[in-house]
Amino acid sequence: MTSRFLSWSLMGAFALLLSGCGYNNFQSLDEQTKSAWSEVLNQYQRRADLVPNIVATVKGEAAFEQETLTKVVEARAKATSIQVTPETLNDPAAFSKFQAAQGELGSALSRLMVVSERYPDLKANQGFRDLRVQLEGTENRITVARNRYIQSVQEYNVLTRSFPNNITAMIFGYSVKPTFAVANEAQISAPPVVDFNKK
Repeated sequence: MTSRFLSWSLMGAFALLLSGCGYNNFQSLDEQTKSAWSEVLNQYQRRADLVPNIVATVKGEAAFEQETLTKVVEARAKATSIQVTPETLNDPAAFSKFQAAQGELGSALSRLMVVSERYPDLKANQGFRDLRVQLEGTENRITVARNRYIQSVQEYNVLTRSFPNNITAMIFGYSVKPTFAVANEAQISAPPVVDFNKK
């Protein structure tokens, strides 16, 4: 009877210890970051699905610059070829590679939209305008999803690095998760040059 009471007491003490050391918070925040990351992937997939429609519309409406279209198609292929698993969140190198591929696709799409403005027939095409609105909406959704992911990772990383939770993190193998970083930070930190003089 006493050994049973002692084992129940030890289990109760262990449960109290775990609840006080942040273990449950790790579970909650880990799931929150995974959920936020899934939404980022969902929006990237939406963008990837729009690309073939945009390319087909542009090809049909304009004698368009083939090089720009080729870069968009190649960037989409590269971005969708990277296999993303839950482990990607814990692997900074894989995360960086995925982020770089998505950045290339975003950059190629930006060039496509800028160059397409030169074609009046294309701008007047209702299908292209609808696709453009869809793409702009998708880019906004990607931004919102990234922001949610960044906030989730921040909460998780603060928990991981704070005492005494950092001891729990070390015992159970919870490490700091990578977050989004800007590849061209120096370039985007420079103010844009606005020039209204016609040349």
